[in-house]
This record gives sequence, C-alpha cells and structure tokens, in this order.
Amino acid sequence: GPALHGTGRPVLLEVTNARAAYATPGGKMVEAVSNVNLELRDGEILGIAGESGCGKSTLAAVMAAAVRPPLRVLAGQLNVQGQVFDLTRQATLPQALRGALVSILPQGALNSLNPTRRVSDLAFEVLRAHDPRMTRKAARERAATRLETLGLPLRALDAYPHQLSGGMKQRVVAVISTLLNPAVLIADEPTSALDVSSQAALAALLQDMLARKVIRGIIFITHDLPLLRTIATRIAIMYAGQVVELGGADALVDDSAHPYTAALLGSILVPEPRMRAGRVEGIPGAPPDLRNPPSGCRFHPRCTRVVETCRQMTPPLSTQVGAGKDPERQAACWRPLTAPDTSPAAGIEAGALLAGGPL
Repeated sequence: GPALHGTGRPVLLEVTNARAAYATPGGKMVEAVSNVNLELRDGEILGIAGESGCGKSTLAAVMAAAVRPPLRVLAGQLNVQGQVFDLTRQATLPQALRGALVSILPQGALNSLNPTRRVSDLAFEVLRAHDPRMTRKAARERAATRLETLGLPLRALDAYPHQLSGGMKQRVVAVISTLLNPAVLIADEPTSALDVSSQAALAALLQDMLARKVIRGIIFITHDLPLLRTIATRIAIMYAGQVVELGGADALVDDSAHPYTAALLGSILVPEPRMRAGRVEGIPGAPPDLRNPPSGCRFHPRCTRVVETCRQMTPPLSTQVGAGKDPERQAACWRPLTAPDTSPAAGIEAGALLAGGPL
C-alpha cells in the first residue's frame, strides 16, 4: 500500500534520487536534473517554481515517466500509488498506464490540438488508446458528463480548437487529459499563455477536479510564484537542476529560508504588498551553464550571503533552517535567511568544515 507521511496523508507519487541529462551533438551529457527527491501527497497541489532553464519541465517529464531522447534518465526511481519503476530501465510508462496513473498537461498544450479535429474526436482518441473497444458514442457521453460535472459548456465538444478562447481551450485540454481519472496530474506551465482571468479559471477548475477526486493530486509547475501562493499546498523551489527549498506555500513565501527564493520573490512585480517588502529588483548575474556548473552551492556566484563554505561544499537539503512556522521546511543553504546566526556555516571557517568540522 502507499506510504503514509507524518501528515497522515498517503504519498501518491514519489521520485527518489532523480538525475536526468540531455545528450548534446558533441556527445556530452548535460545534467538538467540533479539528485531530486520529491513526494506528492493525497489531496495536495505541489507547486514547483524557478527561473526558465532551472529544470522544471525536465523534472515534469521524469515524474510523468514521459522521457524521450535526447533526454535520458541517469538515475532515479518513481513510485506511483505503490507501483515502482526504475527510471533508468523504464523511462516511459506502458501504454496501459499512460494517462491512467499519471497524466501530463504539457507546456504549449494549446498548440497541440489538431486544428482539423473537433474536441470530441480528441476525447475519443484519448479513451480509445486506453480501451480499444471504446466507441465514439461512449467517449462523447463520458466527455460530456465530465464537462457537465465541472460546469463547462457541452458545446465545446463540437467545437474546433480555433472556435474556443485560449482560456476555454486550456480548460478543455485539462478535462480531456484527465478522462482516465489519473491519480496524478502534472501541469507544466499551464497558465503561461493565459490572461489573468483565464489563469484564475483554470486554477479553479483544477482545484474542483481535486475536490471531486477526479484526480488525487496535482504537481503544478510554473515561474509564477504569486499564482502558486493562491493554489499550492506546498512549494518546491528549483535552481540549476536542484531543489533548493521546500515547504508550505504561505510559510515559504512569507519567510523564505533560501536567498534564491527571496531573490525570486523580490524580482516579481505583484500588487500584493505581503509578497514584497521593498522595490522590485532583478537577481544579479545569470543562471549557471549546466555544462559546467559552479562548485559548492550552485547559487553562490549570485548570492549576497556567500561565504567560502558556499563555494566549496554543496549544501544538503536540510530541515535545520530555523523556520519555526513550518516544521517540514527544508532548504539547501549554509546561511539560511531564517537562521542567520545559528546556521552551520556562520562563523565557522571553511577549513574546519573541510577537515570534518561540526556540521
């Protein structure tokens, strides 16, 4: 059976020690996801945020077991509702499980619809791939029932993609991609092409699907932290292929432990005063080149709190970050913002650390 977490909620999906890399034309492997461990619990929305190129979409492909060349999984295990997959041997789910165990709402889903096919045809293709005996009539009835349950207009079934607004198209794609009632929906940047009201409508639809148990849990990937704040249970912050902070959405936004999280929040122009204390500032420098990532903490070349330890030693994702609001908070930082005076690196020389000092 599924593992229980300290919250008492069963773990729906767990990825362990995930490493994935892209093959370059020169034959070198560029690691885009480095030793990521994450779990999604029953009934929750786990947000994953970070700058473009931080590995969010790569991680989505790994967690959906939808890895295709030039991406390759170097290490990692996926456990979805007790079914365990060694991702180095099986990086794509068998056809019978695709869309039924984990479904992915991909980036650019709006462009993936065939302009010459009606929405009902798309629903038929999704259901038929899973059950060859499925008839067009039965597929249409199932899709109609789902649209009705979720308060979407039935006329959408007879529409061609160009006849739907961007917001309605994205919601219809979300409904079609979950017709097989997957345990987990991975939504990869689903709101990036939408206006604010369409974003809110899609977020409300996903929350409704979760409440009705059409799906059991959602992984929502975006660079939009204000949106995540409104819908996510927990948030994981990614930087240069690694998770650098993880915690409850409110605590993480209000009281960031990792300097990168704070810098990310400080660089966003948002109307909510709670989310930004000072003026908007860009993050200095640029994300690292993953062909040759920096030593130690990968954020250290851009960090204002850097000490020698940061340059030499990779910080583990640890709960010892002094964030009292959230006992589950983890951050990969030697000098977290939430514990400036008691963090392991504060006041300790790098030489003592490298000699096996008190970490």
